[in-house]
Amino acid sequence: MNTHPLRIELHDEIHTRPRTDVSAPHAITHLSVLRPRAQAGIRPQALLDWCARNHIEPPAPQQSHFDAAMGSLRLKWERHGEFDDYTAFTPQCDGENPFAVTPADDLLREVVKADSGQVIAALRLAVVSADDGGFESDRPARLLGGGIVGAAISDGDAAMFSNFRLDENGFGTILLIDKATRPSQLGRAVQRIIEIEVYRMMAMLAFPEARELGASLHRIEIDLAGLVARLDTAGPEEEPAILQDVTRLAASTEQMSTYSVFRFGAARAYRSLVRQRGQELRQTRLHRLQMPTEFLDRRFEPAMAYCEAVNQRLDAVSMRIARASDLLGTRVEIERERQNQELLAAMNSRAELQLRLQETVEGLSVAAIAYYATGLVGYVLKAAEKAGLPISYELGTGLSVLPVILAVWYFMNRVRNRIHRSAGEA
Repeated sequence: MNTHPLRIELHDEIHTRPRTDVSAPHAITHLSVLRPRAQAGIRPQALLDWCARNHIEPPAPQQSHFDAAMGSLRLKWERHGEFDDYTAFTPQCDGENPFAVTPADDLLREVVKADSGQVIAALRLAVVSADDGGFESDRPARLLGGGIVGAAISDGDAAMFSNFRLDENGFGTILLIDKATRPSQLGRAVQRIIEIEVYRMMAMLAFPEARELGASLHRIEIDLAGLVARLDTAGPEEEPAILQDVTRLAASTEQMSTYSVFRFGAARAYRSLVRQRGQELRQTRLHRLQMPTEFLDRRFEPAMAYCEAVNQRLDAVSMRIARASDLLGTRVEIERERQNQELLAAMNSRAELQLRLQETVEGLSVAAIAYYATGLVGYVLKAAEKAGLPISYELGTGLSVLPVILAVWYFMNRVRNRIHRSAGEA
């Protein structure tokens, strides 16, 4: 077979981010660190330094996933388009105080302390076994405090609880109670919960940008409305100033569109992933509790809808500016046509005047040519009279004037008609 050079790489892509098996008890600490665009695709130096200090083989330059074990501790790193994920796992989790500082926290702090990126998501998950009270006990409220939301997940084999608030260290906290899940199944659930939090935060990056863009669009819409109103009453002398205003508005909207197209496009993709991961958790309602995805949708979905509305509004403003530009172009074109018509009318008037002048000149030319032709005839008659012919010089010259004039007029009229026929055929 003639195999495509990328076939193996593309086929194995689905295995590049394996899930970590998790079983209760377990404490998991996760950080997502934003990277400057200039550093996209580059391995974090902080991770390489940590590997060197602990004599661990670092990830290869082309790797996007790295997993290392240090006794019972495990560290996982994943590289994404805009950010890096760091996740630490430890089985040391106190069931009565599951969110106390664990070796996973210390490990992650050691790895990222020298990282130059910005943390966009921080999460701590505590995985504990179900007690006699199951999912309906007061245990989640006692460990997390008030205002919790929760749901049974994985077809009722586990449950997750959270109040979606940050603790004193800036971490979100999620309690996962395991009743009958397999380690691989629980590991997938943990990964989905982490991704919901990370992708939610990445999608929300578009929200403040959308608010700033909305304020700028409001000012542009006011300017555009005034500009369109001016088009109805402005004189031709104002068109250059109007064109300059249209160009300024078009440049502003194009700059905003160029700046925001990536962020809004990424927000749509992250929003889709949040929805997908929420569906994959297979949640069922627990008594008297709001489900986590319902709680997130209460504010997350309106924020994403607002971003989408601002993006559509930006497109609409761009189209309105384009229509205003077309309208101004049509107005300028009509004015140009009017000026052209006036110019043509003036040219026709001048051509008619020139024609009349030419006809006058032609009349004078006939008289002049006839005068000189008559003179020639007179010279001939004078010579004949001197030669003894019975001819009166004065009488002959006078009688030849009229025939000479008619002959000159005939030949000039014939030449003019021939020129007109040639111009008509061309």
